[in-house]
This record gives sequence, structure tokens and C-alpha cells, in this order.
Amino acid sequence: MSTPPNPPSTPAGPPAEPAGTPTPETDSIPTSAQPLSLEKTPAAPATPEAPATPEAPEAPAQPLSLEKAPEAPEAPETPEAPKTAQAPEAPEVPAAAAPAPAPAPSAFAPPSPSAPTPAAAGFGTPSTPGAPGAPGHTWGEPTPGYPGTVYPGYPGHPGYPGYPGYPQATPNNNGLAVAAVITGGFGIFLGIIPFLFWAGTLLAAVGVGLGIGGIVRANKGAPRKSMAVVGTVLAGLGLLASVGGFFLTVLVVDRADSRIDRQVERDWGPGDDYPSSEPWPSKSPSPTQVPGLTSALPFGETFTYPNGVKVSLSTPTKYEAKDEYSRKRIKNAVQLTVTITNASNAPHEVIYAMPNVRDDQGMTADMVIDGSGVPKMISGSIMPGETASGIVAFELPKGTKSITADISAGVGLGSVKYAGPIG
Repeated sequence: MSTPPNPPSTPAGPPAEPAGTPTPETDSIPTSAQPLSLEKTPAAPATPEAPATPEAPEAPAQPLSLEKAPEAPEAPETPEAPKTAQAPEAPEVPAAAAPAPAPAPSAFAPPSPSAPTPAAAGFGTPSTPGAPGAPGHTWGEPTPGYPGTVYPGYPGHPGYPGYPGYPQATPNNNGLAVAAVITGGFGIFLGIIPFLFWAGTLLAAVGVGLGIGGIVRANKGAPRKSMAVVGTVLAGLGLLASVGGFFLTVLVVDRADSRIDRQVERDWGPGDDYPSSEPWPSKSPSPTQVPGLTSALPFGETFTYPNGVKVSLSTPTKYEAKDEYSRKRIKNAVQLTVTITNASNAPHEVIYAMPNVRDDQGMTADMVIDGSGVPKMISGSIMPGETASGIVAFELPKGTKSITADISAGVGLGSVKYAGPIG
């Protein structure tokens, strides 16, 4: 029996389908069974009904379960996740329900003579069901899960630093302050004593250092800060006292020198008796005629000591320099000749017999040192009966008319005074 040629009569075909087959489920089955009919090309438009399944977009929900890295191997089981949608029950259709009949061949397709179809028996009789087609793969390929992220572990907690050491104990004494007070006091005491001022200087300097050290230690917590300050002040006063002690020493030396000179002059006064000396005349001679120790003799006169030693100073004359350099430097100088004669019976010792010359104003004249042998001083031993002489020159202020001079002929002999005009 052939396929009816009248296409309008084909609508009677759908009522012949089994009443027990649900309509929503049969839509997915014919799509998978379409490959059984190779002639049915118009059946391709039935594929647009596949988007009618709204559960397909829910596949992205799978990454929510793939967040955990250990569950990544179970990704192939994702088709069973959407159990609320009835799609997972599709594999059970061949086992539970009766196999759906093959769709009726299209009336518009040409009949296939080689393929017998039992549906030619009649319009109301269902055709022989074909083999069930494989269920269509309604779900897309599972989306690959995100690779598991392995986070690095937290670093270990750093160790706690060790406890600091105990602070150094504060010194309970300040010996530097005590030492500064002691050294400062001794520095003041020794500084004002003549000839010991240098010891006071050393002690005062040490006291200053000790006092400063005591103040520094007191600022760090040590006691006796006031004592350290007092010691520093005393040491400073000791330095000042040492300066005063130096000048006091110089003054004492000067006064001692003057007393020695006056004592020598008194010892060699005219009233003394000397061995082997001639008696003095009873009548005092005139100062201009008789040499003496209390009055000045004129230049050129000879004075005889009680022991027989004689001394004289020549009349001062103008000194003429020998070289050009000395003439430029020496302007108004006078020259004196010193003569010492030993008329005694024993050798006479002379140590640099040099006269002291003063101008008419009483100012000490400066000795001239020339390269031509001036000054020529007398020194050494003078044998009995011998005479020694020397030449000296002195620079005087311009306009000087007269001078005075005194000279000692040897150790232990008094100074003989001379006075007179410049010849």
C-alpha cells in the first residue's frame, strides 16, 4: 500500500501516536532519532525547539562547585547536578517507558522501494517502532573548571627580641669632686708661695680636670655636684694664684739682689782695716783729689786697694767705628780704657772687670759691641807686678757732656767711682 498522495489527509496521523507518551519528552527524542531517516531533510527545522530548554544556561553554575581545588577531578559528573530539570532522566527512557514509535515518513518525500515500512497497513494503525535512537546530547560540553589556586602559606611569626640587659647601676659616690676640692685648695696654697708657684700650677691644672670630670659624673646621676663645682672654681683660683706667685718670686729675687749689693758696700767702707794696708790719712782729702769709695774720682786717677791692687779708668774719648756697618749703627759713643795692676805678693783673680757707665741724666749707657775687638774685657789671673788693660765703649744720648762710672777690680773688692766730662 502506497503513501496517500493527498497531503491534507496527513493530519490524521498524529492522533495515532500512543496516548501515554508525554508531549514535552517526545520533543527531545525525535531530534535524536532524526539520523534514522536519511530522506527527511525538512525535519531539520525541528532543531530550533532545542533552545526551549531553559536549563542549559544554568551550566555555568558548575564553577561554584569547582572553586575548591581538591574537587577538580569530579568535573565529569556535572551532568547529574541539575536534577531539578528533567533532562537527567532522559537516559532512563529506554528502560522505563515503551520505545517510542518511529515518526511517520513525510508525505512529501519520495517512497523508498528498498526499505519496507509496515506503516502502509492503514492510517489508524501505528507503524512498527524502530530501534530506539541514542539519546541526544542535550547539554553542552562541561566547562573546564578553573585551575586550582595554591596560596602560599603564611610566613612564620618572627621571634621576639631578647630582653635588654639591666641598666648599669648609678654610682653612689663621686670621688672626683672630693679630689678636685683637695687639689684646688693645695694649688691655691702653693701658688702664692715664692719659688713653689710651679707646683701650685700643676695641682691647679689637675684640679680643673678632676672638677670637670666630677660635674660630668654628677650629671649622670652621681651625687656631690655642688662639691665638683666648688673644686673646679678652687682649681681656677689656684691657676691665678700661681701667676701671682711667679711675680712675687721675681720681686723677692730683685730685693734680695739689692740687699746683697748694699751689704757689700757697707762691708768695704773706708773705716775697715785690711791686712798689710797703709793707714788712712787723718784728714779727709778733697773728693776731686783723693780717690775714695764714697766720692767720685776724676777719670785718669788710680785707686789702690788695701791689698795693693790698683785700678784706673782713662778719660772718656769719642769712639770711632772701624767698619761701615758699625758707623751706621753707632752715632754717639765714648771709649774708656780699664787698667788693673797687681802690686801685691799673690796672684789676683779677675772675672770680667766691666765698668757701669751713666750719662749726665743718670741713665745707664748701652755697651757697644763692635767687630773690631770692642769690648776687650779683663779676666783671669794677674800675677804679682803685672798689669792688664781692656777697652770698652758705650753709646750715649746725643748732647751728653759728662758721665759717671764705677768699676770693681776683682771679686770681693769694692766699686771705685769716677766722674768727669767727656774729653
